[in-house]
Amino acid sequence: MKLRKLGFLTIGLFDGADPRPGHESTLEIIELGEQLGFDSAWVRHRHLQYGISSPVALLAAASQRTGRIELGTAVIPLGWENPLRLAEDLATVDILSGGRLNPGVSVGPPMHYDQVKEALYPDTADAEEFGHARVRRLLDFVRGEPASGFSGVQGFESFSDRVQPHSPGLGARMWYGGGSLRSARWAGENGMNFLTSSVVKAEPTGPTDGPAGNPEGPKESPDFAEIQLSHIRAFRAHHPEGERARVSQGLVVIPTDSASPAQRAKYEEYARTRLPRTTTPQGPARLMFAPDLVGSSAEIAERLRAHAAFREVDEVAFALPFAFDHDDYVQILTDIATGLGPALGWRPPTAV
Repeated sequence: MKLRKLGFLTIGLFDGADPRPGHESTLEIIELGEQLGFDSAWVRHRHLQYGISSPVALLAAASQRTGRIELGTAVIPLGWENPLRLAEDLATVDILSGGRLNPGVSVGPPMHYDQVKEALYPDTADAEEFGHARVRRLLDFVRGEPASGFSGVQGFESFSDRVQPHSPGLGARMWYGGGSLRSARWAGENGMNFLTSSVVKAEPTGPTDGPAGNPEGPKESPDFAEIQLSHIRAFRAHHPEGERARVSQGLVVIPTDSASPAQRAKYEEYARTRLPRTTTPQGPARLMFAPDLVGSSAEIAERLRAHAAFREVDEVAFALPFAFDHDDYVQILTDIATGLGPALGWRPPTAV
């Protein structure tokens, strides 16, 4: 399949003693992405760490420094959020950006919940619900369902029964970040777009995963690409738009076309140290990790064309590696836009 939309994902690391330069670097990278013709820029979300804790606020800033590139979150963990308040923030930034926001969300309890629950939910920690119902609430608010039983004029003030501002197109640009068949099906059934990444849950794949499932019945597949392919097909099989439903893949790619010898050595060592986790399922959740792809644009393009799940998508948000320097990201993004993207059939917008 020809690559139609080219995006990238960054974690936005910063120094805790001096956080501004790291945030500024992230904004500069997003600006560079637009200049290079990327279709989308996505930011990760980190709480109580030295990464972006408020992606919506950062993307509000990015929206005023760019004019075309789409801006996404991959992903906001909803366990930390009040869906009504988040819906207001998302709609506000979408309005400010001219309809360019692509919010990606996920479910589950907050990381290290036992240590943080008294600060996060001091009165309701044991009553909070962290499953798909929380996403459903957010979707309803974003899509204009009532949030209040009251609307009208009271005194000198006017009140709405739905989230304001309301951004009509935002509901169609909501993404679910999932790595399991259950998540893929739920996202499809609820009309969301689907974000896949370099992490999936190892689980049986079979004929119930979609029209092109395994005709011989379920099997435990140790192959990352086949597992991810089953998720994509399950998502589309349960989505009202079927094969037209949007899926974005987010593997880690590191082209070296214009890299210095020192950069190439650093990139290869980075990938080498992370390779052992890709050989077998990891931990009680049986997570499978995709290998990082390092090499020339031509080499990476060849490996992607052989990737069963990549062949099923026409848009990507390639993940930038953690803990690299600003100049490294400039080189990687430049090589993706000028080498890897075109090798995969992507063409930049005519006007950038």
